[in-house]
Amino acid sequence: MSSMQPLKKLMVIINPAAGVDRPILGLLNAAMKQAGIEWDARITHKATDARQFAKEAAAAGWDMVAAHGGDGTVMEVADGLRGTGVPLAIFPGGTGNAMAAELGVPVDLSAAVNLVASGLYDIRTIDMAMAGDQSFILRIGIGFEADMTKVDQEIKNRYGILAYAFNALSELRALASAHYKVTVDGQTEEVDGVSCMVANSGVVSTTGLKLSQKIDVADGMIDVVVFSNANFSTVVNLTASVLSGVDSTVQPYVLHRQGREITVEVDPPQSISIDGEQIEPTIIHAQVLPQSVQVVVPCIEVA
Repeated sequence: MSSMQPLKKLMVIINPAAGVDRPILGLLNAAMKQAGIEWDARITHKATDARQFAKEAAAAGWDMVAAHGGDGTVMEVADGLRGTGVPLAIFPGGTGNAMAAELGVPVDLSAAVNLVASGLYDIRTIDMAMAGDQSFILRIGIGFEADMTKVDQEIKNRYGILAYAFNALSELRALASAHYKVTVDGQTEEVDGVSCMVANSGVVSTTGLKLSQKIDVADGMIDVVVFSNANFSTVVNLTASVLSGVDSTVQPYVLHRQGREITVEVDPPQSISIDGEQIEPTIIHAQVLPQSVQVVVPCIEVA
């Protein structure tokens, strides 16, 4: 953790298609004007815009760049800022907002904006990861994990995070097992299962519920988790573990490994998502990008 010089110039990158409509411009204008912070905004229209806008803002000398959108927008802005030393602020505006939950950033938009305007925050340096030529900040989902993200945007807007739960119940009835060949830092294991994730973050909900406390966004490693079955009893036990804060990866039907480089091969091919976005089924080659980006987080209260 570290603090920084007082903020003078803030660029906000806004994804208008994320989540539900929130009146961010008025909030920004009031909070930044009162704080004496110069600010501007750019609106994304297509994938990759947020990444490019972040790179341009860093090169142009903006002190901080904020992402207003869901986790996909946060990932793009973080990638654009990777290695620049320019910190990222998260103004949650999506359906899941898992990275905000991971870092303790307020999910309430007004509170997140005021955190930056107040200057009373810390800067935390976190890892990212790369799969092929695509970076990610949360995780890659394979199988059931990826299928849960196939939710229509209109349904997500209406039901929020519950949309994923509804979809999970329907997918559970049609789960098929696959064979996973998992290689972690050169060590290969093979296991049959219904779902797999390669994770930089362990958070699975906006409320900050974590799959495992061992999955740390700043430990210089990425994690692979394979679920060997998913009947009703398994889902109930896994859900109970997550809700109670017990480490769910110690369950006998869960394989959990950590490393710097992870390869996952699946037979037959399954759905794959990277930070919630679907990609074509492929062999996953992932590697951690340690200490990649600085992020604004609330100050830790010292007792």
